[in-house]
Amino acid sequence: MAKEYEVVIGLEVHVELATKTKIFCGCSTAFGGAPNTHTCPVCTGMPGSLPVLNKKVVEYAAAVGLATNCTITQNCKFDRKNYFYPDNPQNYQISQLYLPICRDGHVDIKLPDGTEKTIRIHEIHMEEDAGKLVHDDWEDASLVDYNRSGVPLIEIVSEPDMRSAEEVIAYLDKLRMTIQYLGASDCKLQEGSMRADVNLSVRKMGAAEFGTRTETKNLNSFSAIARAIENETARQIDLIEAGEAVIQETRRWDDDKAYSYAMRSKEDAQDYRYFPDPDLVPVNISDEWLDEIRSRQPEFKDEKMARYKEEFGLPDYDISIITDSKKLADIFEAAAAVCNNPKKVSNWIMGETMRLLKEKEMDATEITFSPENLAKLINLVEDKAINGSVAKEVFEHVFSEDIDPDKYIEEHGLKQVNDEGALRATVEKVIADNQQSVEDYRNGKKQAIGYLVGQTMKAMGGKANPGMVNKLLQELLG
Repeated sequence: MAKEYEVVIGLEVHVELATKTKIFCGCSTAFGGAPNTHTCPVCTGMPGSLPVLNKKVVEYAAAVGLATNCTITQNCKFDRKNYFYPDNPQNYQISQLYLPICRDGHVDIKLPDGTEKTIRIHEIHMEEDAGKLVHDDWEDASLVDYNRSGVPLIEIVSEPDMRSAEEVIAYLDKLRMTIQYLGASDCKLQEGSMRADVNLSVRKMGAAEFGTRTETKNLNSFSAIARAIENETARQIDLIEAGEAVIQETRRWDDDKAYSYAMRSKEDAQDYRYFPDPDLVPVNISDEWLDEIRSRQPEFKDEKMARYKEEFGLPDYDISIITDSKKLADIFEAAAAVCNNPKKVSNWIMGETMRLLKEKEMDATEITFSPENLAKLINLVEDKAINGSVAKEVFEHVFSEDIDPDKYIEEHGLKQVNDEGALRATVEKVIADNQQSVEDYRNGKKQAIGYLVGQTMKAMGGKANPGMVNKLLQELLG
């Protein structure tokens, strides 16, 4: 039955900008502070307090607009969006309706099957975030935390160009990557610094008119977004098939229960009684300032991928993983420049770095080790100063404490033993002590040499040159 219908999706994506202070006051935007400690009269809506615009917010918004092929509105202004809600201290939100800072943009997405598609962006506007309600089931009460109130947001409003959850995820991933590369936001869905509201309707295949749309909120992961889209599509099709009307409304998604429920009827712009904010002067972005913002645009993921392929000849999979995080890409480039061995740097990022990130449940943005120390470690292995197993042990300390590998190896006596005389004596003793393995090897069980290599490495405290140990064993065993 679902094949007879087409789903039509547009997104409203809210992104918290990476400024140190809020949009209209000097309070901290740091995540996770004690409730109501990052507040002042402005962001708690006290009578008589006046907002002052944070210039960095405009700069970030314009940078995102340029990166998403938008036209920048160089003379724009702020408006008041009036509504009552407990976490909205002024009873209005300062936003942009009439002259948003960015308009008529687009991003190109690529789906897993290689299909490419352009998703149009209707507008991007600046606004302030609301506070947060904390529900206390024990006390049967709701508490308000205004720390988030006044945190700067941009809202990226797409056209209804997406036709599947797959396209939605590809679009969000492209936005997330672009914004992270700009440094405009960390885009952590789990911390709420990137949030998506899904506007969705269904219509019969081939129909020209859109169906009635709903807006689904409370989506804080790509997987939750995909599940909500699947659920809402099925719900609307069931209503239509039963001859019932789809109601235009805002719905809240409960990912634990895999269920959405109606919150309120969907408001239109006139319901918010927008009018220009009388406390804020219009924003003027000069040609010179816009050119300066444009000149600072970074090399984005797609450009990096093409360059890495041509310049370094890395496998496509490695390139995709490394460029998926600007932090990893920066480490890769800086370390490769120091040790002049991009393939080895890539191997260490793809291997040990990714393993430790997973093990410690860390995001790549939380990496603290310097590219220089990774490059030093690679050089030590290449120069045969340490072997591979010691290198992995040292890297764990580089990863956690950013230690200098040279000093650490010196202080802990970990330099590789390349002295053939010393190794020969140890190998001869291992052979004498393990006659069964020697016999197995001479009887054709060539894998028995692995045990003898291991015993030699153990006797040498892991510091022997494995290649030399192998060579000596083969020589002595005939």
